[in-house]
Amino acid sequence: MSSLVDTAERSIIKKFRRELWCRFTKAVQEYELIQDGDRIAVCISGGKDSMLMAKLFQELYRHGKRNFELVFLVMNPGYNEENYQRILDNAKLLNVPITVFRSEIFQIVESEGSSPCYLCARMRRGYLYSKAKELGCNKIALGHHYDDVIETILMGMLYGGQIQTMMPKLHSNNFEGMELIRPMYLIREKDIIHWAEYNDLHFIRCACRFTENCASRSDKENQSKRAQTKQLIASLAEQDPVIESNIFRSVENVNLNTVIGWKRNGMRHHFLDEYEAELKDNQD
Repeated sequence: MSSLVDTAERSIIKKFRRELWCRFTKAVQEYELIQDGDRIAVCISGGKDSMLMAKLFQELYRHGKRNFELVFLVMNPGYNEENYQRILDNAKLLNVPITVFRSEIFQIVESEGSSPCYLCARMRRGYLYSKAKELGCNKIALGHHYDDVIETILMGMLYGGQIQTMMPKLHSNNFEGMELIRPMYLIREKDIIHWAEYNDLHFIRCACRFTENCASRSDKENQSKRAQTKQLIASLAEQDPVIESNIFRSVENVNLNTVIGWKRNGMRHHFLDEYEAELKDNQD
């Protein structure tokens, strides 16, 4: 068992150094995700993304300045016994010292109609913030990766009629002094999968009780909008690989001079608000 842990850890620094380690540290530095004295709750769902994030944080602590503290936090929102046990087994296998707490989120959202995903996600985050703060943490780290980011950008346009992104960090509106960070922000999902397969690691996938109950539906009905968006991006990238990075860069290069309207801090703005004033300023 110890040799498997050593191999998995070594592969992060050696074989997958460019794909995983360098992109992790780049996000930490570029987006200033960690400050001196931070106590970070590394939130582990049991999937490949969050388990790799836990190992990356351990490597960062081992090789970095050790100017922060870590708590590896696992919430059981009502997993079936098989999934819950796999999380415990993988944490032990990978030498991740987890702190586990229980919530009844799955049971609560089960009666919320055909798609309770939004409510479930909101409740999960609230429970994680609350428990992390109770444990003396000032940040929670989530395992969203590069592909999650570009899918969110495109989903906002296609299904939400808006341009927005999944931010690399943000302050909590409901838990004072708490912040959310996403250190996997620049890591590609295919590289996470490659790391797991290379080390023969098997993590839970979607452990949601809702998707368990959807097994009898047709593929089309059971397919989420995110899955559809993922497929769309993949098909476009087959024709031109630069499309993925262009989606990502599009929210870094927003030209407000060519935007009809925008929101900031809840306030709506329109280009006509300043249209005539700009003309007068140019004439002067």
